[in-house]
Amino acid sequence: MTVAGTARPPSAATESLRTTIGRLAAAQKGAQGAPAYSRFVNRRAGRVLAALAFHARLTPNAVTGVSAVATFTGIALLALVPPSWALGAAVTACLALGYALDAADGQLARLRGGGSPAGEWLDHMVDAVKTVTLHLAVLVGLYRFETVDRGALLLLPLGFAVVAVVHFFATLLNEALRTQHGVRTRSTADAGRPSVLRSLLVVPTDYGLLCWVFVLLGAPAVFLGVYGFLFAATAAYLALAVVRWFNEMGRLTA
Repeated sequence: MTVAGTARPPSAATESLRTTIGRLAAAQKGAQGAPAYSRFVNRRAGRVLAALAFHARLTPNAVTGVSAVATFTGIALLALVPPSWALGAAVTACLALGYALDAADGQLARLRGGGSPAGEWLDHMVDAVKTVTLHLAVLVGLYRFETVDRGALLLLPLGFAVVAVVHFFATLLNEALRTQHGVRTRSTADAGRPSVLRSLLVVPTDYGLLCWVFVLLGAPAVFLGVYGFLFAATAAYLALAVVRWFNEMGRLTA
């Protein structure tokens, strides 16, 4: 995610790659509440990719573009290629790389002295498209290659798409309303109190974990079982969270 920064950073020509990674690690924003894969794996991978992009003199928008290409390549493969172990490995590699680059663009923006509203808009738009098209691609693949009987199981990716879109929208809306009413965001408010336990408890909702589930495409029954579990867990989390979020929004005007 592309975010604004303040200080003008050193030039890529004046510091080593290791120093750049160290600066990013020291400036990493709070990770309270982030699911485990996103927090412990993806952000660190994004940090390295951001440093590499910084030394390659890429812009944050360019990194967002590369992330989109990787992600949507994986999504297209899901819809166009019959399920197999090779397809699972290719889809997982594309999605995981795209997600790591998605973590890199905001970190690169901080290295370059700050992002822009246009960059943040582009980042969110790519995220919005991938959030819904990933599950629709699963549906298309299941239908085209008759991986399952054309019945109730085809409703699974449709339900996951609805839950994923609502979760994504609610997350953005919550942060926008908190900012509008002068309330600190969770990443700022809890930056000094990272909770490992919470990160582990919410890991079934982690997009990064979902990326790796596709490695099971060679065993469709196993894939659908794990995919279905993540859908149920995410739906249950959302059902509980919307009540808390609604009550929180009600207190903003108090």
